[in-house]
Amino acid sequence: MITTGFRTLVYKETLRFYKVATQTIAAPILTAMLYLLIFGHVLSGRVEVYPGVTYTAFLIPGLVMMSVLQNSFANSSSSLIQSKITGNLVFVLLTPLSHWEIFSAYVLASMVRGITVGFGVFAITAWFAHLSFTAPLWILVFALLAAILGTMGLIAGIWAEKFDQLAAFQNFLIVPLTFLAGVFYSIQSLPPFWLAVSHANPFFYMIDGFRYGFFGQSDVNPWISVAIVSAFLVVLALLAIKLLRSGYRLRH
Repeated sequence: MITTGFRTLVYKETLRFYKVATQTIAAPILTAMLYLLIFGHVLSGRVEVYPGVTYTAFLIPGLVMMSVLQNSFANSSSSLIQSKITGNLVFVLLTPLSHWEIFSAYVLASMVRGITVGFGVFAITAWFAHLSFTAPLWILVFALLAAILGTMGLIAGIWAEKFDQLAAFQNFLIVPLTFLAGVFYSIQSLPPFWLAVSHANPFFYMIDGFRYGFFGQSDVNPWISVAIVSAFLVVLALLAIKLLRSGYRLRH
């Protein structure tokens, strides 16, 4: 049963990023557009990753997924750390909401932001290349799975006690995992060591599976990708719920 408190928290978290849409939605779309213009202009016509697929077309799904991942993470993590620093997190903790409801509300709002930004990036960049939509169901599946990365943002927000700690989490973990996940290249072009590192990166499977939905070509079977991504997200969800239940760094 969906409670009023749960709906209110979802509304509050969604309204939070919507009120500053220029920063939370427009800015990431502009950033992705700049990546496309720069890399697409330099490498289009010189690089063909998949047979019959232009580099610009190859790049677009990667940029969409990068935007979904980074913004889903940013929504829940920034909300929690801001609430902890300003002291208003206590008003959430004092409610009769269960840890499951708190977890679901933060993650759902993060999914909304991630999907919104991802769709915006796609709507702007899709004009620059022909995309075939070979397996649209896979596109939807991996977009939704990537949006659940708000779970990791929740963990980071719980762990961090200052903005610079959160920034370190994002700069030294989220950004490298995203950029080394094959957004701008196929991992098959990497030397053996970095190829092995890429296969240990769960973000790679999200992006690779998402691309499969467009082109019917990928570096890894999409069924393997969805299994790895699902297992990764389940582990994150269990950890986040455990931290919420224990009150780790939430109750002082």
